[in-house]
Amino acid sequence: MRKLYVGNKNYSSWSMRPWVAMTQAGIAFEEAYVRFDSFSADSQFKQRMAGINPVGKVPVLQDGELCVWDTLAIGEYLAESFPEKNLWPTDKAARARARSICAEMHSGFSALRSQCPMNIEASLPERGALIWRDHAGVRADVQRIVGMWTELLQSHGGPMLFGAFTLADAYYAPVVMRLHTYALPVPAPIGQYMDRVQALPGVRAWVQAALAEKDFLDFEEPYRLKP
Repeated sequence: MRKLYVGNKNYSSWSMRPWVAMTQAGIAFEEAYVRFDSFSADSQFKQRMAGINPVGKVPVLQDGELCVWDTLAIGEYLAESFPEKNLWPTDKAARARARSICAEMHSGFSALRSQCPMNIEASLPERGALIWRDHAGVRADVQRIVGMWTELLQSHGGPMLFGAFTLADAYYAPVVMRLHTYALPVPAPIGQYMDRVQALPGVRAWVQAALAEKDFLDFEEPYRLKP
């Protein structure tokens, strides 16, 4: 049985991506939860993960003796292992585009990621308003995301970015959660896409589990004294 190592669901945006993809696609796996106690070298988290993969991070997909880390590598491995699931678009050009936007998420949007860390259980519209006012980089990141999603939804007719659900939607699901938590302004059609993503069974399952954790980590939320 495949095993997917993930961190706290409330905070771990990278863990969310392969978990949602596999759950939504109906790919069976065993979840291995590794709590974030800290990220120092002597933390329980780092000590456990260091014995599983060389970078000591989540997510990690273990399939027999093979360990695959990094969300892009996990996505590609799943797509190759389960071609019938159509985790990438079937059209060659659309598939290249989907890979491109996943890679863009992987390496970009640093302002949004740093200023608006994923926090599913929280509702932080006032903090979001201040971030929106004070951080041009966040506004630029959101503008790029809105433009990207708008073009894809119009080109492929929805309901997801490439028509049917793909790895691209799983990859941007944590962005949907960030935009929701911080109530960052987006046009109505983008808000409707966000609603559709949040309604996906795989996303709903992740969110429900995140809300059930009730595990407030102060080092993940330096902007709050308590949940």
